[in-house]
Amino acid sequence: MEVTAGEYGYTLPYFAQMLAAGAVDCLQADVTRCGGITVWLRAAALAHGRGLEISGHCAPHAHAHAAASVPNLRHLEWFHDHVRIERLLFDGALAPDGGSLTPGHDGAPGLGLTLNGERARPYRVA
Repeated sequence: MEVTAGEYGYTLPYFAQMLAAGAVDCLQADVTRCGGITVWLRAAALAHGRGLEISGHCAPHAHAHAAASVPNLRHLEWFHDHVRIERLLFDGALAPDGGSLTPGHDGAPGLGLTLNGERARPYRVA
């Protein structure tokens, strides 16, 4: 059985320590916790340097472009509760086709998501 962990890592040294200790077979990082896309890509590079794969934890739309750009991606988690929220609040959400995603297929800038103010209005707190 393989071990995948790291989804609660907040810093690059944390991931480096896990890899140096041989604690995981696949590094799992979360772009929403680890410092953003840049740190996630650096964590992927650290894993790649050790011959390991990386997995994106939750928030599939936040990970999709970065995940598609690395040579050592194992998978991107697709939690339906996260996807439901992303689709509720944003236009441009990705839809899997045969278990695969194609980020950037519509040519939209950035992550391809646009806040839908009308649907988000009931959730405003200020």
